[in-house]
Amino acid sequence: MSEETNNSAAPTYSKEQIDKKLISGLLGILLGGLGVHKFYLGYTKEGIIQIVITILTCGIGSVLGLIEGILYLTKSDAEFVSTYVVGRKGWF
Repeated sequence: MSEETNNSAAPTYSKEQIDKKLISGLLGILLGGLGVHKFYLGYTKEGIIQIVITILTCGIGSVLGLIEGILYLTKSDAEFVSTYVVGRKGWF
């Protein structure tokens, strides 16, 4: 009998990519209204939009950053990296 190996394992990600999850999640929670978590992930346009939303809503728009920070931290490492680092999904 031949033993089959599973070569379709999940992709591996670098430690730097996985570390972005914790840092961007905390930035989203603490400084989400300023879009710092967006700039950290390389989403310049989305970061500027986040700042404008926060200014136009007198700070209420910062709730979006809080929600995104929580979403980042609740995703698995692989899911976060594939969605936001590799897949470049800008919002939620």
